[in-house]
Amino acid sequence: MSKHVVVIGAVALGPKAACRFKRLEPGSRVTLIDQAPRISYGGCGIPYFVSGEVNSVTDLQSTPYHIVRDAAFFKTNKDVDVLTNTRATKVNRAEKTVEIVDVLTGKTDTLHYDKLVLAMGSKANLPPFEGINLSGISAATNLDEAEMLRNAVAAGQVNSAVIVGAGFIGLEMAVAFADMWGIETTVVELQDQVLPNFLSKSMATMAQHDLEEKGVTVLLGESVQRFEGEDGAVTRVVTNKRTIEADLVVLAAGVSPNTGLAKEAGIECDPRGAIIVDEYMRTNDPDIYSGGDCVTIPNLVTGKRGYYPLGSMANRQGRVIGTNLAGGKDTFPGAVGGWVVKLFDQSACGAGLTIENAVKEGFDAISVHVEQFDRAHFFPEKALMSLELVVDKPTRRVLGIQGMSELGDALTARINAVVPLLKAHSTIEEVSNLEVVYSPPFASAMDIVNALGNVTENVLEGRNHMMTPAEFAKAWGNCDTDEMCFIDTRLSGNAQPLVEKYPGRWHNIPNEEIRARINEVPADKPIVVICNTGLRSYEAMLLLNELGRGDVKSAAGGMVAQKKIGSAI
Repeated sequence: MSKHVVVIGAVALGPKAACRFKRLEPGSRVTLIDQAPRISYGGCGIPYFVSGEVNSVTDLQSTPYHIVRDAAFFKTNKDVDVLTNTRATKVNRAEKTVEIVDVLTGKTDTLHYDKLVLAMGSKANLPPFEGINLSGISAATNLDEAEMLRNAVAAGQVNSAVIVGAGFIGLEMAVAFADMWGIETTVVELQDQVLPNFLSKSMATMAQHDLEEKGVTVLLGESVQRFEGEDGAVTRVVTNKRTIEADLVVLAAGVSPNTGLAKEAGIECDPRGAIIVDEYMRTNDPDIYSGGDCVTIPNLVTGKRGYYPLGSMANRQGRVIGTNLAGGKDTFPGAVGGWVVKLFDQSACGAGLTIENAVKEGFDAISVHVEQFDRAHFFPEKALMSLELVVDKPTRRVLGIQGMSELGDALTARINAVVPLLKAHSTIEEVSNLEVVYSPPFASAMDIVNALGNVTENVLEGRNHMMTPAEFAKAWGNCDTDEMCFIDTRLSGNAQPLVEKYPGRWHNIPNEEIRARINEVPADKPIVVICNTGLRSYEAMLLLNELGRGDVKSAAGGMVAQKKIGSAI
């Protein structure tokens, strides 16, 4: 039976649901409405348009065949009616109507629906800072704002920029300004790390170092108080600690579900305002569906509901909704929260829980850090990858994984391989034995993912006593106390510069010489061994234990990790 489906919101989830439904029920009618003039665009590409890597804003609206997805495109190619510059003002569930208004003319109308999809997305968090309405301040959430930012930097009007927030968009915008345009860029973050809740503090230190090495100033644990300006334009950002000159400000302090319309209609929402949907993406009204940035869904690691405003998830959920609008029974059980962000030399990626979040959720968890080449060590094109696995000690269940690497595609391949294990509540044995493809140009015979599982198993079983990169850096910072003995187990040619730099404190005994020189290793104090990546120091730790030195720890990630976190060694 022919039906009329109304979709409110036409950026990601809305168009996907509308087009999927029309493919399944071509005889039914779909009306897609959006308050903006431009629809169906890749919002996650905005930082790359601002940077200049994406040439035209229409590229963000275009199909792979370079056709702009505007109202005419949807009508001609998809038989979907589109009303742009149209705001939904009220949903009457009893009458099954949506009241709308043309934002340009003020003309009102009423649409009747059989099924309704709420795809209004999210809205930027805009704290009530004094001066927030000055020109030059943007949340960078739509194409109009993207064009304003790109035009300003391209015209040479911006010498300094401040980013408020060190999440995904904030860091991507920082890279766009500093790398592509050479703008003096400052990131202000209220929390004590970049990418809070997504990267462990240890990994976040690596991300911060990557930013700072390229000239971005990162201010952590600092809050914006107000914006100041001249002639109506922003010129300064005042925090609780300083004043920063700024020709441009990007507010990237997170987003919230844009669900005021839904709440007014009596749609059930969680305390943060996200719509509660079932596995079929239905709300508490069986004729109303929702997804994307509007909804809360189960976290498949914790079992609790979470909020995941990601474009990829919105598209997948849109397909599920489109199928179910046509009478299907597709499900979307939840997510583990996979993500990736490109920085300067490094990319960061992860899924599941960080060690800090795992502990907050009540798990008796540990994290294990590994550094290894992403390809065979003898292959000329390779990069050292950092991976960190989070595991529940009593059950050996894998809770999360994060990583950093110069080669983002290689990193995402490893994280993506572990995502199904997180969903299945797998143990570390399944990481150790995970089947991954192998050829020297693509991986090592013992892939870094397998090595990560193996090292974690050794830690859990007490064979490997590790010191995290941050713990090592802190211990070395207190090395003047002479409470620990630091031994570099690399060959002398690699260790000699540090031996000369820190005489009497940095010792060098290569693995091959430990047996012969065991008397040089004190038996009355803790020993810390370090190598390039952690492999040789682990072997040195085992040998020292065998030779009667019991209190020995191996520095996870070795010198590579110390360099990545910007250690003072």
